[in-house]
Amino acid sequence: MDREQWRPFLKRWSEEWIAGHDPERDHPLDEEVVRDGWLGFAPASDADVAAAEARLGRRLPPSLREFLLVTDGWRDAGPFVYRLAGTRGLDWLADSDEAWWIDAYSWDDVEEGEPDVGAVLARSLRLSLEGDACVMLLDPEDVDERGEWAAYWLSSWSGTGPERHDSFHSLMRGQFASFHALRQPPGTTRDHWDARVEEARGAALGGAVDEPLAVLAEAAEYGRRRAQLLRFQLLVLLGDWHTLSPYTLISSYVDAGNEPLFGPELLPLLFTENARGPWGRPNPALTSLEESGPESVRALVADHRRRLREPGFPFPYGNPEFDAAVRRVTARLADAPEDEEARRRLEDTLWPELKDALRRWRPLNDDHLAPVVLLADPVLAGLITPERGRELLTVPRGGGRAKG
Repeated sequence: MDREQWRPFLKRWSEEWIAGHDPERDHPLDEEVVRDGWLGFAPASDADVAAAEARLGRRLPPSLREFLLVTDGWRDAGPFVYRLAGTRGLDWLADSDEAWWIDAYSWDDVEEGEPDVGAVLARSLRLSLEGDACVMLLDPEDVDERGEWAAYWLSSWSGTGPERHDSFHSLMRGQFASFHALRQPPGTTRDHWDARVEEARGAALGGAVDEPLAVLAEAAEYGRRRAQLLRFQLLVLLGDWHTLSPYTLISSYVDAGNEPLFGPELLPLLFTENARGPWGRPNPALTSLEESGPESVRALVADHRRRLREPGFPFPYGNPEFDAAVRRVTARLADAPEDEEARRRLEDTLWPELKDALRRWRPLNDDHLAPVVLLADPVLAGLITPERGRELLTVPRGGGRAKG
């Protein structure tokens, strides 16, 4: 990223940081930040950069050099870093007043194949000057073909260890996304991702899978809750949703006010998973909902639990046309022979019928991408493998435009 690209990005960062500033909980903005709409400082000169490189004994990586030529330092590099060094403040971590990070992450029993975090820290360049028990670093021994150094974000409270990025630019992008995820400020970035999410929704309904997934994953990093909710539904059919926290799943429905979708779609799946895995029993997120969730949600959970005790309680698969088509499949599966090979042949016979039924499916609202409730039915869960789940997602449905 050169200085012509850094400047508009940092200007947008500044404007959106100011727009998201909360005077009740945030430290006051500097007068010049408000006046100029700029979290940075005056640009460093080529001589300033050269002097820093001579002092450090290394040529700085391209994205950091170009950054410094736009602003010689930076305020508020994300929610937890209050100041980034300029040319005069850059220093090796081992020579700084924060060298204790090295001892804190140096261990004698580093497992084979695992990174030696202490060794990385001991050779790294410190970028951050002030923060909330966190540090930003560059590793001069991990260099790519562009000359970029690997970058790290590390906090004592995250519990995850150093978070690696390919470059200083990538690290700053990550900090910008983290700020958006926590603060949800108005502005161009939020509008951009909301538009991309809507485009991804249309593409997914038309039968696309991987491209919408990628867009939704990135939008979720920027805190767009709708993106997380839509992405979750795709991951359920792909058999990969257990990588998401159950708390995140529930909040993406409940906190977004999407209880009409939560009740008939996610709730049956949570109850089924509560009984068969993967979090053990009971699911702590489900228990938390029952004990302290919004009153309307607690009522939904209690009602579902009551109905589960009723003899022959049917799963509501969706709109009547789709529901009827699915029930024709489940009725035949319920009478499947116990012989494993015979059952597999029956499933192979019924699979095209279930796949064709998806064309009759209609979403409950604009945040509904796929009938995840199918996986809540043990009879269907064995039929819908991750490979078949992907096949289902390639079927244009719910009025979506076919990919082409």
